[in-house]
Amino acid sequence: MARVKRGVTARHRHKKVLEQTAGHSGSRHRLFKTANESLLHALAYQYRDRRNRKRDFHRLWITRINAAARELGITYSRLMAGLAANGIEINRKMLAELAVNNRAEFAAVVAAARPVA
Repeated sequence: MARVKRGVTARHRHKKVLEQTAGHSGSRHRLFKTANESLLHALAYQYRDRRNRKRDFHRLWITRINAAARELGITYSRLMAGLAANGIEINRKMLAELAVNNRAEFAAVVAAARPVA
């Protein structure tokens, strides 16, 4: 079997890693070993935070809806229960958007969700 020299392959691999770590500080974008470690961590954080972003926005929407609902005299949990009981299907993102940008329509949704007593 013929001998395989790895110089070209290694250079391409090193170059690719160093290009991907451009913008990292210090030796993290200059030296291959530290750059490779930095890249592996960066990719792991990127993967994790794509999922955490969804969680963070969900929490933000709930906080905004709760704050706006309490100004109208109803808690978040009672509002969501009232919406479900009355068959009103609106997601939290749109509800939060109404709460922030269109108070009158949000108040109408809250009024529709109130239990009839």
